[in-house]
Amino acid sequence: QVQLVESGGGLVQPGDSLTLSCAASGFTLDYYNIGWFRQAPGKEREGVSCISTGDGSAKYADSVKGRFTISRDAAKNTVYLQMSSLKAEDPAVYYCAADSALLPIDPRTSYDYWGQGTQVTVSS
Repeated sequence: QVQLVESGGGLVQPGDSLTLSCAASGFTLDYYNIGWFRQAPGKEREGVSCISTGDGSAKYADSVKGRFTISRDAAKNTVYLQMSSLKAEDPAVYYCAADSALLPIDPRTSYDYWGQGTQVTVSS
């Protein structure tokens, strides 16, 4: 079965760290550009970070730059989003997307694969 599965979400306190995983099955993630998106209640889905296949260059939204890091583990067929210094504005459902041609930046674009999302809650 071809799918993306996110995991690692949970409840943390402000300032804590959390690492999300995006695991692929049925296809090799290393051949795809990967993007992380998030959607908070009542808000539009927004791009958080993306990493390209090939040179592995990464991009980040200004709101997470310096706090979040995207990375790949080809052996585990997984992409990670390491989140640190979590803030009150970070809670959302986080999704990953994969595309063989496009760099997943725009949440309105239809990419090859989307995961089902994982909830991140930040509360003191």
